[in-house]
Amino acid sequence: MKRLLYAISLALLGPLTGLQAQTGLTSRVVKDSLFIPWEMVYGPDDYLWFTQKNGYICRLDPATGQTDTVYHEGQTVIRGEGGMLGMALDPAFADNPYVYVAYEYEESGDYKERVVKYTYANSTLLSPQVLLDDITGASIHNGCRLAIVGDKLFISTGDAANTALAQNTTAINGKILRINLDGSIPADNPLPGSPVWSWGHRNAQGLAAYNGLLYSSEHGPNNDDEVNIILKGRNYGWPQVQGFCDQPGEMQYCADSNIVEPLYAWTPTLAVSGMAYYNHPMFPGWANSLLLTTLKDSKLYRLSLTPDGDSIVSVSMVDAVDFGRLRAIAVAPDGRVFLSTSNSDASGTGAPADKIIELSDPGMTAIFSTHPESDMMMVYPNPATDLLSIAFYDGKRVGQQWQYVVTNMQGQVFQEDRLEYSTLHVGALYPGVYFLKMWNEKNEMAYKRFVKW
Repeated sequence: MKRLLYAISLALLGPLTGLQAQTGLTSRVVKDSLFIPWEMVYGPDDYLWFTQKNGYICRLDPATGQTDTVYHEGQTVIRGEGGMLGMALDPAFADNPYVYVAYEYEESGDYKERVVKYTYANSTLLSPQVLLDDITGASIHNGCRLAIVGDKLFISTGDAANTALAQNTTAINGKILRINLDGSIPADNPLPGSPVWSWGHRNAQGLAAYNGLLYSSEHGPNNDDEVNIILKGRNYGWPQVQGFCDQPGEMQYCADSNIVEPLYAWTPTLAVSGMAYYNHPMFPGWANSLLLTTLKDSKLYRLSLTPDGDSIVSVSMVDAVDFGRLRAIAVAPDGRVFLSTSNSDASGTGAPADKIIELSDPGMTAIFSTHPESDMMMVYPNPATDLLSIAFYDGKRVGQQWQYVVTNMQGQVFQEDRLEYSTLHVGALYPGVYFLKMWNEKNEMAYKRFVKW
């Protein structure tokens, strides 16, 4: 059904498919001389937010490459793979300007990891609040990707080179954790009073959510890198099981322990890292796919999903992507894809050697650029599924004094009315790219593009 809806949306967008056939993927270096941008998030402010492994949190204008450091966490300590790692922005960033970050530090000789919530104001991060602490750190196998799904924060933790921790449900290493955005433990977690959501993980470095499913990418030893769907209260097998339950020593353990097998596994390993869901007309051939970066293999992979997302149909490499080790990935609402490299010396010595790269289709970008947007308002979440929230940067009230119209790229009207609240129901729209135009009796106008998934 979702594939049918997507096909209909492309038909509604008219010339997009034909233009896609005439043009193609183009790469552009947006920023260089960086030190391992470990995480990237495309923010509702149309800036690309990213962490660097040496403790810097930055905000990048993709159009100009202008980069501002919004915070430096001085407690960050690099040991091998450890340092500043994952980051997430609050989904309602206009009203809740919170940034969630994970980093490693030292205390009395012990190497540890914590998750901290910061408040963004006046171009800087303020008021750090520790949400989760005393996660064991190590020079290898730290995780640590963050993802917000609904009103919950998911955190991947590695086994910190101690395989026994992964099966110990009283420990928080080797797990996918789930907490509330204020750091408290959700009442419906599988283990009362515990942040543990699933266990038996070796070193998950990618998290991506779509349509109620949470996917992870996980490093295997010398075999069986994995892509998993993360399920509540389930065991993913490490270290007793590697990849599928297909070895004589694994089969009985899998049956006894209710092990979840991966969607896909690679031997030899690729060193899988960042992951994002993609379903945008910018690249129609990538519809309903997971995009996956790799470190050892230094490639970008496309994992095509079934309509319900619970199986992988095919796996292919994306051509024309050759920048060395690829660490993180982010998708902009207009369909552009951003990649970060991981080519600097991991210890922090030597010159920073990493880049942030934009992938786009020039023909599609040209179409998008002919529909101007105003800077006075933001819409979120973007992409949207059911509800689209609207907010003005200057605090102006959104309500009945505003009228609106929703059109597709060719100006065909899909919705129009007077606003009742600061939200629009967009669930009936077909998947695709739309424009929201708003105006009031004072002849003030605001335009914003959004993507419906």
